[in-house]
Amino acid sequence: MSSAPAQPPAQEPAQGPAQEPGRARRVVLVVGSGRSGTSVMAGTLRTLGLHVPQPEVVADATNPKGFGEPQWAVDLHHELLRRSNVQVSDARPQAWLEAGRVSADHAVRERVTTWLAEQLRAGDELVVKDPRAAWFLGLWRAAAARNDATSSYVTMLRPVTEVVGSKQAYYGADQNGVTRTAAWINMMLHTERATRGEQRAFVRYADMLADWTVPVFRIGDRFDLHAVRTAMANDIREVHSFIDPTLRRVTLTWDDVEVPARLRDLADETWQALDGLADEGGDTPAAHESFDQLRVAYADMYAEAEAFAHSTALAARREGARSAPPVPAPTSRIDAVPHAVRALVPPAARTRIRKALGRER
Repeated sequence: MSSAPAQPPAQEPAQGPAQEPGRARRVVLVVGSGRSGTSVMAGTLRTLGLHVPQPEVVADATNPKGFGEPQWAVDLHHELLRRSNVQVSDARPQAWLEAGRVSADHAVRERVTTWLAEQLRAGDELVVKDPRAAWFLGLWRAAAARNDATSSYVTMLRPVTEVVGSKQAYYGADQNGVTRTAAWINMMLHTERATRGEQRAFVRYADMLADWTVPVFRIGDRFDLHAVRTAMANDIREVHSFIDPTLRRVTLTWDDVEVPARLRDLADETWQALDGLADEGGDTPAAHESFDQLRVAYADMYAEAEAFAHSTALAARREGARSAPPVPAPTSRIDAVPHAVRALVPPAARTRIRKALGRER
């Protein structure tokens, strides 16, 4: 989730694996909350031969192994989030509607479709990872379809307390544990709904660190990824070197994250339901019904919290208005007319107008 500067573009425009005639085009989107192992999954798929569009966001201290994020996609998502007044960790259920309006913009869809077409010329199996992408999955799905590519989704799963603790450690204290926990619930429940009925997989971060071959080769078979299914021994060794279990540096529990009991219970229920999706055969209609009920419960809880906090929001608005510099009122109707417009009126006519208004000088 970094907005660090991108690496310099490669000299050759097509650095990915060469396309083979007749091979299906595939776009794998790695989604889910940040700090959940999305970078590990994207880096693994890249190492096995899927193409990450270049240039990538550069590694930093928060993610020394690299993010596996195309800079173009990150910049696009930043722009769209600003336009929709949504932040990447937004706890508001309403935020999904705001982001959806931007996704439906025809010009935005054309931009993504054109960019994706260029990337598919560099490789017919792409991996696009950015936690912000979850807000715009319909946009990416449409762009892939317009390029005759199949879109698939990998959602990474990590216990909410570890996600919240990792964000607190690496992303600063601009949000507290309550807000981050609520945002995690909102993100994960709506990501599940947005990918339902699509080609998708849920992978526990802990399973990736314990033995990545099991979930990744299962994904290769489920998504029919040629690069994964035909991976060579050298590729597999590189992934073993790439995945570092010691990078799971935050392992908190609810004893370390202070949130209201009701929010904690709903987060636990959401985690248990998501965890079940990672099991073979766990993605069932009964599970979907549970998620629908959880989304309703979360929306109700959030609406209740907003109602309680309404007086605080009004006070903050009044304080902002009171501290804003006063706007000088025009001294007359003529002064309210912009100077550029007044300059278009001949001097003699301006004099007559001023006389009529008692403003001759």
